[in-house]
Amino acid sequence: MKKIEAIIKPFKLDDVREALSELGVSGLTVTEVKGFGRQKGHTELYRGAEYVVDFLPKIKIEVVIPANLLDTAIEAIIKSAHTGKIGDGKIFVTSVEQVVRIRTGETNETAL
Repeated sequence: MKKIEAIIKPFKLDDVREALSELGVSGLTVTEVKGFGRQKGHTELYRGAEYVVDFLPKIKIEVVIPANLLDTAIEAIIKSAHTGKIGDGKIFVTSVEQVVRIRTGETNETAL
């Protein structure tokens, strides 16, 4: 099993969720996060004072999937989150040792 963590622009969330649902991904976790990379933030004007916004709002999607779906899931995220502009995001993939569904005690892929 693999865990995908994708950091994307907030307005792309529905597109990514729909793309993953079409692959049969049944659940995911979404968190509102802030961060910066090459975008480096921007300046804003508030009540006549200029200030720097270092951390930009992003969405972090976490999903655990069977290893055989990894490549197609990554492609679906890339295709649905891509705008071609700086700040589109990143995808991180890690291995998952074990999954347990608390309610039923199911383990590993049956718990997904």
